[in-house]
Amino acid sequence: MTAAPGRRITFVVPVLNEAADIAASLEALAPLRARGHEVIVVDGGSEDGTPGLARPQADRILVAPRGRAQQMNAGARGATGDALVFLHADVRLPREADRMVLEALATRLWGRFDVRLDSPRALLALVGAMMNLRSRLTGIATGDQALFVRRELFDRLGGYAEIPLMEDIELSSRLRRAGCPACLDARVLASARRWEARGALRTIVLMWRLRLAYYLGADPARLAERYR
Repeated sequence: MTAAPGRRITFVVPVLNEAADIAASLEALAPLRARGHEVIVVDGGSEDGTPGLARPQADRILVAPRGRAQQMNAGARGATGDALVFLHADVRLPREADRMVLEALATRLWGRFDVRLDSPRALLALVGAMMNLRSRLTGIATGDQALFVRRELFDRLGGYAEIPLMEDIELSSRLRRAGCPACLDARVLASARRWEARGALRTIVLMWRLRLAYYLGADPARLAERYR
């Protein structure tokens, strides 16, 4: 195993048209910046002024082609931290997330947090619990779980595959071959908006169908069309 990372983390936040929430999202990261960590926001072509709203609360604003994989790779290339955390704009980290990440990476190469959806509905609480259980059983992390990794390993593996969907699952599969993930009990709070908008049961069925199709070799571009 390679040496443990240093004490600086770069939080990479890919965004697209997040004007309604980006200020609150980045304000939640202010204590981490105050402790010396770095926040990079990577915009994928927003048309609602997201970059301007983000600028006061980020260390760097980058622009990349639209697509989370491309945006997160661009953020990683611009990072100065020894560890990377990939954070969706609608996900909130627990307090002391930096300490948890650094402690985990002292003995592991990568990891992720447990997740809770921000809804009082019992069904969505169950969805979050099942996501966490599935992740523990498979060693696969999804984007909502704030995947973190040692910078040198991410670079050595070539970063995210620049595919339009399932990029987190694809990367997790490669990271898993390097070592078992640190599965943190601490929970991130993820937005339930897509579940609420599409219907919880419908979204559950859709995501399982898409993942099964991906594992069976389906083209991620076609899966992305079905997801949209």
